[in-house]
Amino acid sequence: MSVDSLLTLFENFNRLRVLIIGDVMVDAYVWGRSTRLSPEAPVPIVHVARTEQRLGGAANVALNVQALGATPLLCAVIGNDPGGDQLLQLLHERQLSSDGIIRSAHRPTTVKQRILAHGQQLLRIDSEVETDVNAEESTQLLAAYDDLLTRADVVIFEDYDKGVLNEAIIAECIARARERGIPTVVDPKKKNFLAYRSCTLFKPNLKELREGLKLEFGDPVSDRPGFEAAVTRLREVLEPETVLVTLSEYGVFAQQNEQKTYLPAHLRTISDVSGAGDTVISIAALCVALGCPPAFTAALANLGGGLVCEQVGVVPVEKQLLLQEAMEAGI
Repeated sequence: MSVDSLLTLFENFNRLRVLIIGDVMVDAYVWGRSTRLSPEAPVPIVHVARTEQRLGGAANVALNVQALGATPLLCAVIGNDPGGDQLLQLLHERQLSSDGIIRSAHRPTTVKQRILAHGQQLLRIDSEVETDVNAEESTQLLAAYDDLLTRADVVIFEDYDKGVLNEAIIAECIARARERGIPTVVDPKKKNFLAYRSCTLFKPNLKELREGLKLEFGDPVSDRPGFEAAVTRLREVLEPETVLVTLSEYGVFAQQNEQKTYLPAHLRTISDVSGAGDTVISIAALCVALGCPPAFTAALANLGGGLVCEQVGVVPVEKQLLLQEAMEAGI
């Protein structure tokens, strides 16, 4: 793509509205120092130096969409609890709309608290349930989705297997988007892997592809026939327009119809792979909304996923840096 075309594409990101439905969460961090073991049990005592709360799950995808210049529209169910209060406050601080957030007295807000000392994670405490939303929550969620869908250019399904998305809700949401001609892109997890029939773009990683299809195959370098057979099986079952598979150190793979694209990973100093998938699906969704070819979508998403791996922690992609690198890479 020419420099002018890239500039125009990145400018066009600014006019897009992206509906993100799925599991939102709070990522909480406690940093401290540990100099001795507890007399009560053989565990370290951590003296707290500072704490921080960040948006996680589908809310981190919203941050990536926002960082790329588009407007995110979050749709999710959270608890009527302190964790939910915290999440809404974080949304407010980041100027993200909470119009599509449903609060429920029947389930807690997902909060993942990490205890760290001397740069090492000692413990993670998860407050969550993985049961499906109940009938009342489902009705409220779909009503919020319908309202946001009238404003959306593309829908992202961000599934963390926490119960907000289930087979019935997924089918209904895809059908309603298709009726309006709105593309749907999916970042799947294991439980609902085969529920996303007729989506526009489906983005598993290698592990999710194996677990979701219950197939054993090697990586695309050592076992390309096995890998491609798995993708073929996926396309037969789900019938997506495009499959985009993130391959970690092997790069990415994209297929639409019979056109297959393999792109190698960019050589980088990897600091932390956390959040790379959120960046990849955000970039892919914007490209799909603008009708970009699958090979270009895969290339830009691959570039963005690599960029955030150079940062420590879960951070959104930097738009100007992505544009600069895309120009330098000549994609």
